[in-house]
Amino acid sequence: MSMNIISIFILFFSFPLTILSAPTLKAFPVPSGGPESIIFNPSGGFFTSVNDGRIVKYRGSKAGWVDFAYASPTRTVKKCEGTTDPALGNICGRTLGLGMNYKTRELYLVDAYHGFCVVGPEGGQAKQLLSSAAGLPFKWLDGLDVDQTTGNVYFTEVSTVYNLSQIQQHLNTGDSTGRLIEYNVKTKKERVLVTGLRGAGGAGVAKDGSFVLFTEFAGNRITKYWLKGPKANTAELLMNISGPANVKRTQIGEFWIALNVPAGTINIPTGMRMDGNGKILEKISFGAPYNNSFITEVHEHRGKLYISSIYVNFYAVYRYSPP
Repeated sequence: MSMNIISIFILFFSFPLTILSAPTLKAFPVPSGGPESIIFNPSGGFFTSVNDGRIVKYRGSKAGWVDFAYASPTRTVKKCEGTTDPALGNICGRTLGLGMNYKTRELYLVDAYHGFCVVGPEGGQAKQLLSSAAGLPFKWLDGLDVDQTTGNVYFTEVSTVYNLSQIQQHLNTGDSTGRLIEYNVKTKKERVLVTGLRGAGGAGVAKDGSFVLFTEFAGNRITKYWLKGPKANTAELLMNISGPANVKRTQIGEFWIALNVPAGTINIPTGMRMDGNGKILEKISFGAPYNNSFITEVHEHRGKLYISSIYVNFYAVYRYSPP
């Protein structure tokens, strides 16, 4: 076992761990499955991105799910509805990260095959804003967050070489071509902030807009990129920790990180709450119904944790009270 893996295990298991089971977590089915990310709608309900390229909206237990948006201009119901075939990605799309500008009610999204897009409050086909950055066409975008103080958007690119259907090649080759990118809503221009990332995953902007946290799921890192102040335009490694995925900021300015921690031959899907300085505040392990499945996001909203994963056909909810 390498020293890096040993340090990850020491860091992970040196903090109290709450272990949840099936009676504690309540699972809800999602159309087409594979909910990557969840964004709550200020007027009620929430949005999530699913396997067949749709963004669907949940309107409550009585009204249920409704189609809201999609990124691919070539998507058809006949060919794409309900599909999980990665070979249809270019036709159907596969939206991953979501983020909302709560002032304009615009929903920003990154699609693994159709770039960086935005859709208005009425939904429908999203408008592509960017298909490349710094002259390199996008291959596989993943995580996204909106700075509510400026409206600027921060998103990650897993790789400039491999696409979503080539995830195993990306991991096997040690590919480190991932990027963190900023989109300025006023100038309509992009700026590449960080390069050389191994599996760039989630992104989460500080409540005051002073920094953005981002993860590397293959690099096992969480890093802070300063946007303001004396450290502006510099990156600071916060921790090495196994399998970090999406980042979601809480209402009070803390962050939930979805983790996938190896323990022998199994995976421990875990939510970790931390502050912006890298201090771990809490960890919760999600057992059944996830069991050995990887999770992609943990999102705190009104006294509940919403857990999502591209590898299952449901999202789960846990009634949560901070310790």
